[in-house]
Amino acid sequence: MSATLGDVDLDAYVAEHEGEWRRLEQLSRGRRLSAAEADELVALYQRAATHLSVVRSRSPDPALVARLSRLVLTARAKVTGGSTFTWRDVGRFFTVGFPLAAYRAWPWWSGVAVAFSGLTAFIMWWVAGHPESAEAFVGEEAARELADSGFAAYYTEFTAPTFAFQLWTHNAWLAAQCLAAGILVVPTVWLLWVNALNIGAVGGVMIDHGRADVFFGLITPHGLLELTGVFVAAGVGLRIGWAWIAPPADLGRGRALGEAARSGMLVALGLVGVFAVSGLIEAFVTPAPLPTVFRIGVGALAWGAFLVYVLHFGSRAAAAGESTDVSP
Repeated sequence: MSATLGDVDLDAYVAEHEGEWRRLEQLSRGRRLSAAEADELVALYQRAATHLSVVRSRSPDPALVARLSRLVLTARAKVTGGSTFTWRDVGRFFTVGFPLAAYRAWPWWSGVAVAFSGLTAFIMWWVAGHPESAEAFVGEEAARELADSGFAAYYTEFTAPTFAFQLWTHNAWLAAQCLAAGILVVPTVWLLWVNALNIGAVGGVMIDHGRADVFFGLITPHGLLELTGVFVAAGVGLRIGWAWIAPPADLGRGRALGEAARSGMLVALGLVGVFAVSGLIEAFVTPAPLPTVFRIGVGALAWGAFLVYVLHFGSRAAAAGESTDVSP
């Protein structure tokens, strides 16, 4: 074979190896192979991989490259065996994958939590101390209606199961936006600002009208866990963006971004469960006719359990040298 595969040489190359490729295609199908066929499959797979490399480097024929690529991928899946669902994988996700990803990003989401809480508290203090600002935000009549009954009525407007599902999907979507927009940084910061402004303005209106007990008594039970989930999503999203802006010295920009993004996918999946729990608390516990201290206690217990879970399993996985990245 010459150093360059021309049209004539390419046709000859295909004719020479066509039989091997067809045989490899037959062996790569779903049927069970004998020991001899399995050995043949491995040998043909290795040859086809070499053929693909030669064609890629010496021929611009995209159709042949695509055909050999599909053949090699199919054969490799047959050789290595397809991935299957196991409960061990599920257990590893909950004891290593998700908590480790959240644990390693804790400086980011802790920073988001501090900044968000500080900004929300300032807005709340400002609106409560300047009634005219409340009118600018929601209007005088709307502010009075919100304080009298509107805020509390929000938690009983729908049946509990329907409300829980709505909250679950809404919060999961917000978290997904924070994670996906993290690479651009600014959209995630904007989403946090909008939510801080909303909570701060409503809280300020309630405090100004003497209903601080109602506001904090209703928002705290579910808000502790729910907002922590949002903080984790935003923090991990911003971490992904920072991996693109300032990658570690030992990693290229693409690799650093890829590792951070794959870790973010684990967090996104784990937060689905977190928001399911916070949604159940908001739908069933927050509006329940129970003492305020009991309702807040339930929320605080769920919040504390989540933090202990991430700290315990995350630190243990980090000490063991585990990774959140895709295994070789």
